Parts: sequence; structure tokens; C-alpha cells
Amino acid sequence: MKTLRSNAGPLPERPYYKLSEIETICSDALRDVGLYPEKPEPIRIERFIEKRFCVRVDYRDLPDGVLGYTAFGPRGVQEVVVSRDLVENGDRVAERKVNSTLAHEAGHGLLQGHVIALAGDRVGTLFGSEVDPKKPAILCRDPRPQVARGYDGRWWEFQANQAIGALLLPKPLVIQALAGLLSSPGTFGRQKLPPELRERAAREVAQAFDVNPAVARIRLEDVFPEAETGQLTL
Repeated sequence: MKTLRSNAGPLPERPYYKLSEIETICSDALRDVGLYPEKPEPIRIERFIEKRFCVRVDYRDLPDGVLGYTAFGPRGVQEVVVSRDLVENGDRVAERKVNSTLAHEAGHGLLQGHVIALAGDRVGTLFGSEVDPKKPAILCRDPRPQVARGYDGRWWEFQANQAIGALLLPKPLVIQALAGLLSSPGTFGRQKLPPELRERAAREVAQAFDVNPAVARIRLEDVFPEAETGQLTL
């Protein structure tokens, strides 16, 4: 991880991570609290937050469009809050969206907590004023579909979105889950996902890790980029 000057947000500098670094940070964090599975299965992300940050997830009424927020104190993560509306919806899609939101919030804690804790009172409430302005917090809104995947300048959200896949679908376990669908062409025998099997793979990954298909498709693009098979990227 290195630090770059920031032109977005209230912080003069921001942490920069390669995706491989985020993968390692998230996998190591899961292992540190004994929650990295031995085989492909759903990650207990709420339990991870409790053990890693020593806080309990709180479900509250939040403003429209706000999925959750992470509040920080001098020692790092102080609160993780998720919209009660997500929980009360009650269907499978909503339950999976809760887990994605929790992974997103955990990503803020893992990747940015040290920067925000050091900034302290100079930060105030980051990127929104709907929660307690006395608490440095990253307020996370439901993203517009066209920017949910890509980088729109909000580096803090882009990094947390990358952590969703790294936490809920660890790369080695995704490869393990798709062992029967992968081919190994080329001199170096690098495993690839044939384009015609990509949608089937997304369904199998979604089922194995209990995530929504959209999350599975995005994660497959991280692990098996379509550009490597001559196809368009998502």
C-alpha cells in the first residue's frame, strides 16, 4: 500500500491499493479471526465484523438511499450501521444485499480506518451530514447502476466495493468452486473460464457463496477478466 495525493474528499492524501493487496488484506483478516473457510461456502460477514472490529452491527432507520455507514474513533472502527429497511424486506435478494453492504462497510474499516482515525476531528462526517456530525463516518449510498462497478472519483467507495468480492468470495475458493468449468490453455497452464460458461459460473458462484448474481458476475471479472479471452469487459 502507498499513499497518493487526493483531489476528491476531505483528506489531502489517500491510501492506494492494488487489487492483489486488497485480496491479501481481506483474506488475512478472515484467517486472523478464524472465519476463512476450508471450502467454498458463505462467509459469516457479520460475525467477521464483530470479531475483527469488536463492535456489533446496528440496524437503524437511515435516510432514503443510504445503505449504511461506518463511524470511526481514535482506535479505528467505532460503529457499523446498516439500514433497517434492508433487513425488514425479508427476501433472499435483500438478505444477500445486507451481506454485501456489511462487506462494503468492513472494507472501509480494513482499508481506510487508519487514515480516518489519524485525521480525527479534522474530518467531521465524511461525504454526508445525515448522521451525527460529531462522528467521523463514511456514509454509503445506494450506487447508481452505471457507477456501481467503475471508478467515479470516490476512491473510498471504489476501494470498499473491491473489498466486497475479496471478503465474500475469496479468490482461491472461487477457483475451487469452479474447478469443473475451468480450462488450462497455453504454455503456463493458467486457468481460464470459457466465455460460453461464464453465466453458468456466475450462477454456481452465487449459490456456493450465497451472494446475488450481480455480485458473482463482478467477482468473476476480477478473477477471470473477459478481456483475457478477447471478450468485452463488464
